[in-house]
Amino acid sequence: MDNTFKQDMKERFGRLRTPFYYYDTDLLKETLDAIKRETDRHEGYRLHYAIKACANPKVLRLIQQAGFGADCVSGGEIQACLDSGFPAGEIVFAGVGKADWEIELALKAGIQYFNVESIPELEVIADIATRMGKVADVSFRINPDVGAHTHANITTGLAENKFGIAMEDMERVIRLAQSLSGVRFVGLHFHIGSQILEMDDFEALCQRINELQDRLEAEGITEVKNINVGGGLGIDYEHPDLHPVPDFHAYFETYARHLNLRPGQHLHFELGRAVVGQCGSLITRCLYVKQAKAKQFVIVDAGMTDLIRPALYGAHHCIQNLSSTASAETYDVVGPICESSDIFQADYKLPSTRRGDLLAIRSAGAYGEIMASRYNCRELPESYTKEDLEK
Repeated sequence: MDNTFKQDMKERFGRLRTPFYYYDTDLLKETLDAIKRETDRHEGYRLHYAIKACANPKVLRLIQQAGFGADCVSGGEIQACLDSGFPAGEIVFAGVGKADWEIELALKAGIQYFNVESIPELEVIADIATRMGKVADVSFRINPDVGAHTHANITTGLAENKFGIAMEDMERVIRLAQSLSGVRFVGLHFHIGSQILEMDDFEALCQRINELQDRLEAEGITEVKNINVGGGLGIDYEHPDLHPVPDFHAYFETYARHLNLRPGQHLHFELGRAVVGQCGSLITRCLYVKQAKAKQFVIVDAGMTDLIRPALYGAHHCIQNLSSTASAETYDVVGPICESSDIFQADYKLPSTRRGDLLAIRSAGAYGEIMASRYNCRELPESYTKEDLEK
């Protein structure tokens, strides 16, 4: 973040009550354009934005206007997509615990297909669809037992994870779907985790999908219209200004080179963090600088209720002082929540910070505002875009 930008942001943010989320819509549009540019190079690629990363209505509208479909994991997310103008026919619905009312909402809306994660779920969807006089298209989330170089809490493709159907049960569940009148088998779904930066992980997933498709064809199962590889591409939390847009070329090219799609198959992607992560910042104000015996604390008015990732995952976020260019000092940057884990960064170098300084916690567009809570009876943070601040 250069000094010109810092001064501009200080002037724009100074009149606003903190903490709040700021979304750089120019960067979001640049990111969406980069994704579209890469996927347009490949026939049959389909994009679904993973709503769980950020469901801010202003962000959703821009993503919908860019022509993305949506990946939802709850009825509330489906409704948010419909309210934001996403066509129902471009919404896919995943999640290990779909409630009956959520299934009914999805069927009534006419979503594209369900990503099914268990036999009991398949049977319930079939029963509900039959009762409603509909046929639900279903894709099975297969657990590929492929590890990813990421945090244990966001690895989803190992055999011991709660997600998906075991590979050894794949043929059996497809045969079961083919025997049920309320569902129609349309594809396979995979997702190995989140914040993945090594393309080798995605290459390993491609090899596993190739093996599974060969296995299905040997069993005479050839009607796999869709292969859905989820998302998982990470962002640079350490240097957000050096890499504001992820390496989408390497990501999509990995699948183009290593995944053996069959003629007519569509390849679906469910990117979330990579779409919105870098465009969002949590803006907070220094309340106090506290000198302890061995260290000093910058106590800010944002807390783990506003951004839980550092407390939940030990996640790193770059923090920048928008108000100061003084020489650096070392601080623990902490929030006001009555929990010892309410720490954004420990032993972190910032320009000498004073009460009233504005700080930006960067790369907070994904799993930031969407995970905010009202613990300690705190208000949820407001959100603003560049357009809001220009009014």
